[in-house]
Amino acid sequence: MGKISFANSNNPTITMSAVINVPEGFDETKTWPAIVVSHPGGGVKEQTAGAYAKKLADQGFVTIAFDRSYQGESGGEPRQLENPYISTEDVSAVIDYLTTLSYVDKERIGAMGICAGAGYTANAAIQDRRIKAIGTVSAVNIGSMFRNGWENNVKSIDALPYIEAGSNARTADAGGRGYATMPLAPLAEKEAPNEELRQAWEYYHTPRAEHPTAPGFATLRSLSQIITYDAYHMADVYLTQPIQIVAGSVAGSKRMSDDLFDRAASTDKAFYVVEGANHMDLYDGQTFVDEAVSVLAAFFMDKLSAKTAVA
Repeated sequence: MGKISFANSNNPTITMSAVINVPEGFDETKTWPAIVVSHPGGGVKEQTAGAYAKKLADQGFVTIAFDRSYQGESGGEPRQLENPYISTEDVSAVIDYLTTLSYVDKERIGAMGICAGAGYTANAAIQDRRIKAIGTVSAVNIGSMFRNGWENNVKSIDALPYIEAGSNARTADAGGRGYATMPLAPLAEKEAPNEELRQAWEYYHTPRAEHPTAPGFATLRSLSQIITYDAYHMADVYLTQPIQIVAGSVAGSKRMSDDLFDRAASTDKAFYVVEGANHMDLYDGQTFVDEAVSVLAAFFMDKLSAKTAVA
């Protein structure tokens, strides 16, 4: 189908940009299972989210990879706002759009995400029962990452200055001096504290995967929402849908996939470990990505089949 745009049902002044992929032999007169794919923090649909969406479409699904509000080619001001509550709602807004398409089976909609997009997907599923199955890759609970650090070695209270910085940025922004920003991944190679995050710099700022609509930073005011956000809030009660978690064995972020698995109330949950993969390997390492896709495709094929899908 290619690139599309539609009004965000949560905020009709924002136009969402997305790419819809369809499987080989697609027939618009039939109904198909669909999967919403959410990109990492700082990413866009043309990067890893688009790659997963295309590979899953090749396995028999209608897939949609989208740019979140204020990011990529989607609308909204200020640019590069990373408000996790809005990002979570964007997943549901995309599902709203999918339900208007005659060829999408409304009872067979799944959702997956990479990095922060995985956290947003899990959070959306907690409150949106139309999501019948959830997949996560290199999951990041963005609130926990900013509060407690990549290596989980910072106390939550010690992140209070970040809330103050976000609050002060809002005052400065209101003064009309432009929007202060912060990096979502290292903006220079020398700023990376370890090899994994050096690869994050490489991914976003070199020909490895750089894209003109993915500058790699967010508005500083976003900290006010990020620090207090928990992508897995109430997962122990309401995250009951089937869930397939995928993480690399040597990923610094693996603790956040472990946390999701432990907290999810679902009695149908699985954790697949990609041996030798770090966080970034599951973005674009071909062998690692193909392994993850094979697991996710089998999972979604089972859970979104006409026989097993339930309201």
